[in-house]
Amino acid sequence: MFSGLQRHVRAVVRVKLAKQDHRSNIYCKPPKEKIGPGQTVFTMSIFALGLLVPAGWIMYHIPVYRQTPPS
Repeated sequence: MFSGLQRHVRAVVRVKLAKQDHRSNIYCKPPKEKIGPGQTVFTMSIFALGLLVPAGWIMYHIPVYRQTPPS
């Protein structure tokens, strides 16, 4: 019974030690150029189109795939 508990405690300690070793040297600076609302809207719309157009095409063609017998 105690051996199972000891294994569990050792596993928890190993996980905690692994998490403590990971340190990132991330820092940021102020942006060089300000991004305006127009650029933000344009970028977000292109991103949304990039995600939604392929998904919409697949959804539109699902009935065609269902009717076509597999080769």
